[in-house]
Amino acid sequence: MIVNQKGLNIKRFREEKRTNSETTSVFSEQLTDDFTSSSSDRNSPVCWPATGRSPYQPTLSRFGGIRHNHRQDLKPADFELEMMKERFSKLLLGEDMSGSGKGVSTAVTISNAITNLYVSMFGQHLRLEPLYMDKKMMWKREMTCLLSVCDYIVEHIPPMQHLQNGASMEMMFSRLRSDIDINLPALIKLDALLIEILESFQETEFWYDEQGSVSGKSLNGSFRKVPQPHRKEEKWWLPVPCVPSGGLSEVAKKHLRQKRDSANQIHKAAMAINSNILSDMEIPRTYTASLPKSGRASVGDTIYRYMTSTTKFSPDYLLDLLNITSEHEALEIADCVEAAMFIWRQKASLNHPKTSWDVVKEHLEGDKNVVLAEKAHVLLFSLKQRFPELAQTTLDTSKIQYNKDVGQAILESYSRVLEGLAFNIVGWIEDVLFVDKSMRNKEEC
Repeated sequence: MIVNQKGLNIKRFREEKRTNSETTSVFSEQLTDDFTSSSSDRNSPVCWPATGRSPYQPTLSRFGGIRHNHRQDLKPADFELEMMKERFSKLLLGEDMSGSGKGVSTAVTISNAITNLYVSMFGQHLRLEPLYMDKKMMWKREMTCLLSVCDYIVEHIPPMQHLQNGASMEMMFSRLRSDIDINLPALIKLDALLIEILESFQETEFWYDEQGSVSGKSLNGSFRKVPQPHRKEEKWWLPVPCVPSGGLSEVAKKHLRQKRDSANQIHKAAMAINSNILSDMEIPRTYTASLPKSGRASVGDTIYRYMTSTTKFSPDYLLDLLNITSEHEALEIADCVEAAMFIWRQKASLNHPKTSWDVVKEHLEGDKNVVLAEKAHVLLFSLKQRFPELAQTTLDTSKIQYNKDVGQAILESYSRVLEGLAFNIVGWIEDVLFVDKSMRNKEEC
């Protein structure tokens, strides 16, 4: 008898397929029962077989679909775990939730995470009062998680080790990268000091009027609107500080001035760290390709003529001469001056392309391009000092956008948000002092 081998194989395949289907169905029913009756006393999900789904994954239904409302039934600890999973996933995906690999770099992702966390915690905090306890704890917890990346950014050094027999040998050791080792502890300290300043305003003699607005001209040269009582203008949603009819006591005013000076020093320190980190970042090619051919074409005839016609350069006199009237105009001038500074530095370093600017400046002292680049640097610094609330320049935003260094991204974003918080605290304190002074003048009249 001739046996049809092909027919037997097909029959055997169908029987095996039916058996496997029944087994899978039974396992699915058991898994569903376990999912509905799961508890925190079970074993870890890593012990589950690879063929099944763990009952510890609340985002998956019995059919493998994602349930978007699963967070409503989670305990606080489980909710925090889900948030950590979400942040970790966004970090891996580069904020590209499609999973197609078109996301941004890890450095940009973690920089955006720190910025977004700051906005979530302090974006609606517009007055001198302690941060809510839940927000304060979340800020510390989330920042600890984001900053923990720096613990693994190290550099290797080969120090000489002297043995007991008198011989010497090199042994490779690892330590935190120098820029992180220097700047990160300082930023953490500044962070704690700013939170401490807000905590010091638990019981105050002043209060806030939610129906107020901000108005008036700035006293420190920035474009910040200083609030005045009983004024209704465009920013009606911002609270206005109010003081008693007789004004604040001397103790309260002394406390405000002390905290203002402390916050001002923190602002300067954070701004200096941020400036140093940005200066160390690599300049992207997209920025250099968009520059004009000469520094004069970038800054214009007025600025260039003053920079070349006098030996004693006064940036404050030049800024007064320019008569800057808006933040947009100030940012445009900053962009032009910074571009010209880079052009002049590039021309001075033409014969020393791999040498640092400090070495080139010292080697070519008196060179026209070096002198112009230094004057542009001083002018840019004075412009940022006069308008501390000025937005980032085109070069800074390009560096942040195309930066690939995770350590620099963390230091830059952390220092930037602390700089913004310190500046806001200084402004809030000055608002209260201004209203107190206005109230006293009103009483005298």
